[in-house]
Amino acid sequence: MLPDPILRFTLFGNELKIYMYGVCIAVGILVCLGIFYLYTKKKNMPSKVQDFIFVIAIISIALGFLAAKLYQAVYEWIETGKFDFAHSGITAMGGFVGGAAVFLIAYFVGGKFVFKGEEEGLHKREFNKILLCAPCCITIAHAFGRIGCLCAGCCHGAFVSHEAGHGGLYMHSDGIWGYYVPTQLYESIFLFALFAVLSYLYFNRYNITMQVYLIAYGVWRIIIEFFRTDARGAVILGLYPSQWQSIIFIAGGIAMLLIYVFKKIPLRLPKE
Repeated sequence: MLPDPILRFTLFGNELKIYMYGVCIAVGILVCLGIFYLYTKKKNMPSKVQDFIFVIAIISIALGFLAAKLYQAVYEWIETGKFDFAHSGITAMGGFVGGAAVFLIAYFVGGKFVFKGEEEGLHKREFNKILLCAPCCITIAHAFGRIGCLCAGCCHGAFVSHEAGHGGLYMHSDGIWGYYVPTQLYESIFLFALFAVLSYLYFNRYNITMQVYLIAYGVWRIIIEFFRTDARGAVILGLYPSQWQSIIFIAGGIAMLLIYVFKKIPLRLPKE
């Protein structure tokens, strides 16, 4: 819908371009960080832990984008036999997995050096608050990101027509303007709704926001992938790479639920 730059300016003799896709990503990240601050403050997370998280979150986001690009390059390599990291796009699920891995390593390893003395182990004691809040943050950032995809014309559904009146939304994809099934819009609406559900669970002390996120988004992603027609990797045993990752998400969410049940971890926390 808005694939061309929305702003152009010159800085130090170089022309810079700002795209709506990038604006949506930036807004998503800022809202994500804002939600984390407000939600964890409501749960009385110590400010030092919050500050520590913000530092490693910025690092995780940056490396998460590299992971997203690497995942897409691997997808394309499986499909075409050519590995081209420099010119590959990005895939959201790769960014989530890579960013989460960096965050966890930095949080637990770095936390040993940051929290010492009387504060030793403080970050570990606060980790469950992060686990409960993270799905809300990820979901709202992803929702804005999908609006960016809609503007850029990526991650779309089937081509409908070059003319109005046959359904779909008018957008640009691979140099072609036309009407496409707006799977990006559908996913954005789903993610905003999922954010509302997760926020309800969070503020009503339910201890299962991560499990709900993994299962709900995993199921959604498997379904929506069947309606997308953009390039997203080779089909392996009838499923796209993101669908295989979604199966892992679902299995992980179910496994966490079973662990909570068998170890009698409360599914709803007591009032503080």
